[in-house]
Amino acid sequence: MLYKELQPADLYMIRLPYSFSDYDRQLLTLFYQPLVGAEGISLYLTLWADGELRNNEQWPHYQLMNVLGVSIGKIFQARIALEAIGLLRTWQKSGEDGRVFYYELAAPLDAESFLKDPLLSMFLLNKIGENAYKQLRNRYIHKANWNNGFTDVSRTFMDVFKPSTKTGNVISHTDEFESKERKSSIPFYYEEFDFALLQEGLSEQLVPKSAMTIEAKEVIAKLAFLYNLNPIEMQKVVILALDDELHLSEARLKKACADYYKLTVSKTAPVIEKIMEQQVKPIPKNSQPLSKEEELIHYLETTSPTVVLKDIANGKEPILADVQLANYFVTHYKMPIGVVNVLLQYVLLRTDMKLTKNYAEKIASHWMRKDVKTAKQAMELARNEHEQYIKWKNEGSKQKSYAKKPTREEKVPDWFYKKNGETKQSGNETNGIQNIDEERQKLLAELGVKKR
Repeated sequence: MLYKELQPADLYMIRLPYSFSDYDRQLLTLFYQPLVGAEGISLYLTLWADGELRNNEQWPHYQLMNVLGVSIGKIFQARIALEAIGLLRTWQKSGEDGRVFYYELAAPLDAESFLKDPLLSMFLLNKIGENAYKQLRNRYIHKANWNNGFTDVSRTFMDVFKPSTKTGNVISHTDEFESKERKSSIPFYYEEFDFALLQEGLSEQLVPKSAMTIEAKEVIAKLAFLYNLNPIEMQKVVILALDDELHLSEARLKKACADYYKLTVSKTAPVIEKIMEQQVKPIPKNSQPLSKEEELIHYLETTSPTVVLKDIANGKEPILADVQLANYFVTHYKMPIGVVNVLLQYVLLRTDMKLTKNYAEKIASHWMRKDVKTAKQAMELARNEHEQYIKWKNEGSKQKSYAKKPTREEKVPDWFYKKNGETKQSGNETNGIQNIDEERQKLLAELGVKKR
């Protein structure tokens, strides 16, 4: 499912509709980070920095993987968390060269709007605890009557300026400008709440339609979601929240809903949980445990090639040339990450841990012509074309292939001997063609190829 949503070779662009400030950074760190996690805020700040320096340019998502040091799955999870909380909007376009995503960053809500929102405030309270929440709230509350004893002596526009009799240039008043208005709430579709059922049990005399303003409906829908109350239960909340003038204020709705919840459901505050990870699991839950080969395929499909290079070298940092070559396969050839990882493993172990560019490119071009899309397909093709790849390697060597017989069988990745989750030993080292042929026939038998 993840491959349908996002791939490392997919391009992205960034749009910054606002000039973000240090105040926005504070809000992101203190208010939003507990909700979306450090990876979500890291993605936001990275897009923010790149968008300021290079507007309207396109980059592959593989670049984000390298900058953030996470897999494409982690980036997707961070992206949809930012979308859900109202910090990011994503636009997608598909063409002949692949998909392009346009990321539009949204400014965070100001402290007052965030803390007054019933969903966000309760979500934050659950995450950081009551004491930390109170301290954060007090930090951004302005003191009342701060201007006691002072008189406003500010001048108005007409006090300082006056019309001139001189003629000036004609100004157009019909041009349309890009809106810079900041949003005051998260993207929550309150229309999904059944207001018709809610109003069926409320008489016009008791709750006039004028009280059900758009603002009131939005608060009602959010509170119903937060406290998991149905429209019938929310009828009682609305009645409790009405003031003497038959108006529904946000503060009274919040208090009435909290009181009703404590009296009828629980004295413990409700908790908001994140469910998005369950929708994009890279590996479906099976009743049977994964085989070794399935675990390996999952590792190859979800791990950055830079990490794979490091793992092959027993934890040592890979050299820059190897990383650049791996990046080239992903960005230029637009090969899936799983396929690139199989290629890296195969070539490194076949060439005594030397990532030979020409040899790797020759195999890569072959896999592209074969339209290899997954790590599993790449592994199968490497098994089937192993003899041909040996010839290509020998052709590229300075020593003539007929002048020397191989003194031992060269190393290949562990998965080369895996079939249906079982591991086959590579056999003893051989000095003769007969033993090599025996191993070849056994391998062909495992792969289901009949001897001619």
